[in-house]
Amino acid sequence: MTDMATNGTCKRNCWIAASVIGVLVALFALGGHRGLVAAILLGILAAALLGSLFVWLTCAPVPKLGARKASAPAQPATPKPAAPAAEPKPAKVEEDATASEEAAAEPARDEPLIKPSKPLAGQAELASRKGDWKYEAEAAPVSEGEGTQPEALSAPRESGADDLKEIKGVGPKLETLLHEPGIYHFDQIAGWSAAEVAWMDANLKGFRGRVSRDDWIGQAKILAAGGETGFSTRVDKGEVY
Repeated sequence: MTDMATNGTCKRNCWIAASVIGVLVALFALGGHRGLVAAILLGILAAALLGSLFVWLTCAPVPKLGARKASAPAQPATPKPAAPAAEPKPAKVEEDATASEEAAAEPARDEPLIKPSKPLAGQAELASRKGDWKYEAEAAPVSEGEGTQPEALSAPRESGADDLKEIKGVGPKLETLLHEPGIYHFDQIAGWSAAEVAWMDANLKGFRGRVSRDDWIGQAKILAAGGETGFSTRVDKGEVY
């Protein structure tokens, strides 16, 4: 009932709008020096055409999708299969007991889990005497006995000790350390042999390897001959110490 009333109201409004437009057309026709009959006919024709057009455009029934879906017979719901009952999980105590039994039944492994890429020194002998003694790595050789100790002076010459700090790598502490074994002059360091360099590298506690690393021999030869290096010039100017 509501849809029919709404449709009737829509058609009435369309014809009213078309009639108004028809009257306007007739008035325009009279103003254009048309005859009265011609003006009335034009107004009626315009109202008829426009009324039909308005009704077709605005009042035509529109199918409702919801109505179709509602009219379709309801399909019976398919019952879902019941989920299978979950199996009870074994107690954790049982799992632990089973794991313990498997570990006890597993034979002891003779081979280590991690194998070294190369056999260690004395490994074969250790394996043959397994359980009798503990393998200990050989201690590293003491380096203090390497090379030959350089010739020492009991005191500096009459001209006084050279400023060994002009050698790059020799600071105030290391200069004092060099004085202890009797090293006071550049020409002493410049004349060291390879064996004497090795001995100094091994015995300068806290400064091992410094002689070779900083090329003391090369610097000492220049300074002993009265020359200068870039580092010794900076030391003389007081820019380093």
